[in-house]
Amino acid sequence: MPMDIYEEIVRLRREGKKCALATIVQVNGSIPSYQNAKLLIREDGSTMGTVGGGCVEAEVWSAAREVMESEKAKYLNFNLGNEASYENGLICGGQLSIFVEPVTPPQQLFLFGAGHLAQSISKVASLAGFAITVVDDRETFANPERFPDGTEVIAGEYEAIFPKLKMPAASYVVIVTRGHRDDLRVLRLAVQQPVRYLAMVGSKKKVIGLVKELEKEGVPRERFARLFAPMGLEIGAVTPEEIAISVVAEMIAVRRDPEGAWSRLSKSMFVNPAERVSLK
Repeated sequence: MPMDIYEEIVRLRREGKKCALATIVQVNGSIPSYQNAKLLIREDGSTMGTVGGGCVEAEVWSAAREVMESEKAKYLNFNLGNEASYENGLICGGQLSIFVEPVTPPQQLFLFGAGHLAQSISKVASLAGFAITVVDDRETFANPERFPDGTEVIAGEYEAIFPKLKMPAASYVVIVTRGHRDDLRVLRLAVQQPVRYLAMVGSKKKVIGLVKELEKEGVPRERFARLFAPMGLEIGAVTPEEIAISVVAEMIAVRRDPEGAWSRLSKSMFVNPAERVSLK
C-alpha cells in the first residue's frame, strides 16, 4: 500500500527532518486541480502529491523552500487568466489560493546536568513542546525516575556522550551541571555546534572566566557570540521553578523568531566590540 502524505509527514518528523505542506484552500472558477489538494515538499527538494503542476507548482516549490528556512507560513494567490491547463491543455480561468506551512520536527532540548534546576527546566520545557534529553555523569542523578514523561536520560562522561548525540542545527542546549569545571567541559564541546540556542547557568563573572579559559585553548571569540548567559529572561527569578520558567520563555522567544529574538533580547556579552563586557 503506498504511503500517503500524512504518513510521510510523521516519518519525516520522526527522523528530525523539516518539510513544507502546500494546500489549496480556496478556489474560484476552473482550475487544473481541486480544493484541499496537497503537495508535500521535503528538505532535499523532492515532492509528494500535487496542486496542479506547471507554473503554479514551481512557484509553490520555491515558496516552500523559503517557508522551511524561515519556519513561517505563506499564502500564495494565483489567477490562471484563461491560460491553458498545465498538464492537459484544458482552458482554466479560475483563481486559487494556496497555504504553504512549515512542518518541523519536535525541537530538541539537550540538558547537561541532572540536578534540581534541570528537573524544573525539563518539566516546563516538556509542557512547551520540546523533546528532551538529559545528560549527567552521575547515575544517581541521571535516571528515569527523576525525569519522567518520556524524557531521554543518559548517564556517562560528557566527552564520551556528546559525540554520540544527534544534535540538529535547530537544537537547544542548556548547561546546568554541578559546577564550573563540568560547565566548562560541556561548553568546550557545545560551543563548536551550530545550535539554535546555547545557554549556561551562572553569573557574568563566571561566564567571562570560562570564556577566557577556552580562548586560551584556541577557541575563537566569535564562537561565543550567540551564547545566552546568564540564561533566562530577566524576571527576577530565584527558585528553580522560576528560573525554569525564565529559561523556557527565552527558548520560546527564540523558537518563534530566531533572529529577531536574539537582537531584541541582546543577551550576548560578545555580540560586537561596542557591546562586549571587558575580559581584562
